[in-house]
Amino acid sequence: MQISKHFKLEEFTKSMTATRKGISNEPGSGEIKNLENLCYEILEPLRAKFDKPITITSGYRSEKLSEAIGSKSTSQHCKGMAADLEIAGIPNIQIAYWLQNNVDFDQLILEFYDPDNPSGGWVHVSYNEQGSNRKQVLTYDGKKYSNDLPDMEWKDGKVKS
Repeated sequence: MQISKHFKLEEFTKSMTATRKGISNEPGSGEIKNLENLCYEILEPLRAKFDKPITITSGYRSEKLSEAIGSKSTSQHCKGMAADLEIAGIPNIQIAYWLQNNVDFDQLILEFYDPDNPSGGWVHVSYNEQGSNRKQVLTYDGKKYSNDLPDMEWKDGKVKS
């Protein structure tokens, strides 16, 4: 099922853990609507900016799947409001900065950030159509969360990657 110009529902529901453990990971109509909003408000503008495919590493998660991977059933992933992503060839910190400055979002997390490996980890972003988005920006280094994004490092006029 196509949910926006460049994104299919299966990109958000695919889970090796769900397959391996026999867990259903099918969203309902409300979660699909939230995924559509996430695509139109955040992911499609991001795709247009970098003109490269976006890899969704984690999208929708049923409550049972979320708990199976050690997350909470209250996660925005369980509501279809969040995605973890990467873009091949683009440092995650650059993606995070672009999102912070160009789209409305609820939460933006540069996850498992390592300044020595800018393409490591991923970017988590969420969108909540109901109410105002918090615009919360965090960095997680694998041990602790900190507010905001780290400074980007540059080399030869480009973001260091």
